[in-house]
Amino acid sequence: MAREKRTVEAMIRMFCAGQHRSAGEVLCDDCEALRAYAMKRLDACTFGADKPKCSACPVHCYKPAMREKIRAVMKYAGPRMIVRHPVLAVGHVVDGVLHRP
Repeated sequence: MAREKRTVEAMIRMFCAGQHRSAGEVLCDDCEALRAYAMKRLDACTFGADKPKCSACPVHCYKPAMREKIRAVMKYAGPRMIVRHPVLAVGHVVDGVLHRP
């Protein structure tokens, strides 16, 4: 779960820097709200350590608006993860294969 949180946070930071031109570690207000929401949702996940990837999860815990925002983040940051954060990217793929619902 800790790696999942690091992965989501890294993706949001990459998205914010690339799309909103945020400086360094500072996120814009929208991206900070999305990050806080994602962390809250991960903490409340009913699957705990056996959590599947969100895209394959049978429970949709994100509000529709936030779900669209996180999809945009993943669409932007996903292909860039292998270059910027290779360990997190490989871990995310492995988790998706190992924890299918």
